[in-house]
Amino acid sequence: MATRVFHPLTEDRWADFVTLFGERGACGGCWCTWWRLPRSTYNAGKGDGNRRFLQKLVGDGVVPGLLAYEGGRPVGWCSVAPRGDFPALDRSRVLARVDDAPVWSIVCFFVAKDMRHKGLTGDLITAAVRYARGKGARIIEAYPVEPGAGGTADAFAFTGLASAFRRAGFEEVARRSPKRAVYRLTA
Repeated sequence: MATRVFHPLTEDRWADFVTLFGERGACGGCWCTWWRLPRSTYNAGKGDGNRRFLQKLVGDGVVPGLLAYEGGRPVGWCSVAPRGDFPALDRSRVLARVDDAPVWSIVCFFVAKDMRHKGLTGDLITAAVRYARGKGARIIEAYPVEPGAGGTADAFAFTGLASAFRRAGFEEVARRSPKRAVYRLTA
């Protein structure tokens, strides 16, 4: 197996991000802006508008997450940043703040189709935790789905699966929905 490496998404890696997300921008023109934009702005910008928003963010020096590479090819993505970068979380009844502690949030994954079910999400979680801690994070949150007996379609597991976060040492701290909880890892 080729070695996996992880790099922050910076302007010089934008082309790799586009290669991974494809011309449609991953799931339905999202470009990983679901948690960053008001829903009306997100919906109006599906596709090119959302891509331009994220590209400008990256061009302004904001690191919205990490790219995973295997054999030099971009194969995965994890959005990780301070919770305040994701205003849609605070508009969610289910994912509302647990307390006033400053946290970093892992909100999204995208894995190349041929790389799914190969442990990449777990590696992305580990890399995101390492990155956030390197930026001073003491608490890292995630908002994964808890699939039922029938499982969860890949397109709806973009926040990750609860089992992957439990394996990484995260603990459930709030559950306001049968399918989704707030998980934390404290440094």
